[in-house]
Amino acid sequence: MKKKFWLLLAALLTLTLVLAACGGGNKDEGKKSSGKKEINLVIPSEPPSLHPGLATDTTSSAILDNVFEGLMTRKDGEIVNALAEDYTISDDQLTYTFKLRDAKWSNGDPVTAHDFEYAWKWVLNPENASEYASILYPIKNAEAYNKGEAKADDVGVKAEDDKTLVVTLDQPTPYFLELTAFKTYYPVNKNVAEKNPKWYTEAGEDYVTNGPFLLDSWNHNKDITLKKNPDYWDADNVALEKVNITMVESEQTATTMFDNGEIDFLGSPFQTVSLDAIDQYKKEGILNIEDYAAIYWYKFNTTDEILKNKNIRKALALAIDRQGLIDNVTKGEQKPALGMVPAAIKGFEKDRGYFKDNDVEEAKKALEQGMKELGISKPEDINIKISFNTSEAHSAIAQFIQENWRKNLGINATLDNSEWQVYLDKLSNLDYQVGRLGWIADYNDAYSFLEQFDSADNGNNDTGWENPEYTKLLREANKQTDEEKRLELLKQAEAIIMEEFPVAPIYYYTSLYVAKDHVKNMKPDNLGNIYLKYVEVE
Repeated sequence: MKKKFWLLLAALLTLTLVLAACGGGNKDEGKKSSGKKEINLVIPSEPPSLHPGLATDTTSSAILDNVFEGLMTRKDGEIVNALAEDYTISDDQLTYTFKLRDAKWSNGDPVTAHDFEYAWKWVLNPENASEYASILYPIKNAEAYNKGEAKADDVGVKAEDDKTLVVTLDQPTPYFLELTAFKTYYPVNKNVAEKNPKWYTEAGEDYVTNGPFLLDSWNHNKDITLKKNPDYWDADNVALEKVNITMVESEQTATTMFDNGEIDFLGSPFQTVSLDAIDQYKKEGILNIEDYAAIYWYKFNTTDEILKNKNIRKALALAIDRQGLIDNVTKGEQKPALGMVPAAIKGFEKDRGYFKDNDVEEAKKALEQGMKELGISKPEDINIKISFNTSEAHSAIAQFIQENWRKNLGINATLDNSEWQVYLDKLSNLDYQVGRLGWIADYNDAYSFLEQFDSADNGNNDTGWENPEYTKLLREANKQTDEEKRLELLKQAEAIIMEEFPVAPIYYYTSLYVAKDHVKNMKPDNLGNIYLKYVEVE
């Protein structure tokens, strides 16, 4: 989910606080009395981009996942057919042939295989600087084209006719169907995009989509309205007529709006529950907590004068009291992250802790060694800036870790918060020292967490770190058809990155969410996605 995301995590993946279903009392009054088939939600910021090929965060995804649709989609956590009415896979698992159903764009144009070919090659075109281009690399020659070493015609995606899309892979990719449900794989109306390269910047006749909802209005930095798409191929199964989405940066304000009946649901990606409200919602019995495939971590800028040192990074990572943070700050029953890949991912269910939580003794040893290597005499001479996007939760977490480093290591840390888009730019430009991010799996596979660090040039890396052996292991894993051997290679890669600490894992997210009683079927899946197509209001 720069799946930054929320990522987005891209915008406030903070503690993945998502909440739905059950609950009650007077807090359930409010908008439901109108009798309209509509729902009121909030997001934490202006979406950084509503172009499927450019979006990297959860805030943008919350909109894109409901106005666009790919070949496949998710329902109840499972991959199901969407724009693809049918598909076949060759015996060698390298060729996928998709047959498209009859479907229309919101301007009346038919959705064709050419729109998919156009959209995917647009993402891979290096001139477009899509930070998520690497998620298309399983496709034959996709990486070579993205790096300027091949032509667009060499890429293994071809529209044989309007209804037939043939995709050829470099090697068998067991999760490829899952990929086609991800936003970067959504189609784009070729005719509209070629006529207006800025089609995605405003609501209007050029913002042409193919999903269950239309982008009815977009008042920048204020609100967004979605309305049901009458021409959607499965419109009969879409219950909501309208979705009102307000941009509210403060979690506390969003919580107050929920308590007052102004909004109907609270939980990522539709803002998060404020830390101060968690205990109260638990007492009321309306807070739902579920595990899901996401991690909260601190990334280190390994090009920084201080953080280029592996032992300094190790000291900072080991000196964090994760369980204390969870018990006293986040309070969402998260799990301390002692590795890169959450236990919610297939094949990684067993504990693989690469270090001990709050291991102050080892942290001090690493700090001493790092200072010696850098020629620093005293811990007080080290000044670290912790950067995060504006959020009460991220600020509280940063203050807790700031105190951990002061108390356990004697290191001074200052706090630096920025608006979401400004913050993402800082990370992308390596204009930071330590920066928080959340990462939600794009698909249920460990590669989703490990792939972004395969090179310093990866658009989602943001650390400047790379390791040839790590990259080699990931490449070997991609070519491996034996699933057990493949998992072992991925675990070996995880061990390398946990030896060098370009990131400090903090905790594995839980999904916390609350919803009014009249809201039905609004439960995030195990990847944190919410598809409004399935939501009903009574």
